[in-house]
Amino acid sequence: MSFTGKVAVVTGGSSGMGAATVKALASAGAQVNLIDIDRKGAEGIAQETGSEVFIGDVSNSEFCDLTINSIVDNQGRIDILVNAAGIILRADALETNDDNWKRIMAVNVDGVFFMCRSALRHMVNAKSGVIVNFGSIWGNVAGSGVTAYCVSKGAVHQLTKALALEHAEDGIRVNAVAPGEVNTPMIKSGREKPPTVDELQDLADATIPIKRLAEPEEIAEVVLFLASERSSYMTGSIVPVDAGYTAR
Repeated sequence: MSFTGKVAVVTGGSSGMGAATVKALASAGAQVNLIDIDRKGAEGIAQETGSEVFIGDVSNSEFCDLTINSIVDNQGRIDILVNAAGIILRADALETNDDNWKRIMAVNVDGVFFMCRSALRHMVNAKSGVIVNFGSIWGNVAGSGVTAYCVSKGAVHQLTKALALEHAEDGIRVNAVAPGEVNTPMIKSGREKPPTVDELQDLADATIPIKRLAEPEEIAEVVLFLASERSSYMTGSIVPVDAGYTAR
């Protein structure tokens, strides 16, 4: 898959699946713009990939508008938007306070909406563009102890479908990838005690049909497929990449 001449934007590109997506797109020839709040991590990935870096919070709609407008002004277009930015809260409903709930929704839902809206303004004019959102298996089947995260990812799935229908006649495709358990910093975050390698393997043995976690690069390959012309007849799809977790 060649992305030579394409201008791509990836949020949450400083680590994990976002960083793997930045690297994959850059290796395939795209001019990648990396958006994140983690300056150190973002600049490290940018040095590896030649990406442009924009530091800010996607839950701020003004930042999203200004950043996308700047990219289009300087690079002439936006062909691909990948919304990988996201956070998790490991708490059930009774343990979730107002501020935590609002922050999860602000990043995981508002941030995706704001970035999509900013990019779509330009994509509609160009009659071309691809958006790939990061959902989750927990946007489909839910999980105990991560209430706000599940709700936020379910909202991302519905946003993906709604935008796909709204812009099908504009030459714009909108899909989402729904990863299962992936070997990224997020799988260890938000816990009182980060799981050991053996504990993560126990998790895989107990819940994942092929008995291992995904690597970020495996998810990035699916993102690239959805961003490419090889998926030209796909829009409004939520694509599980979960080793059979949701097949049961």
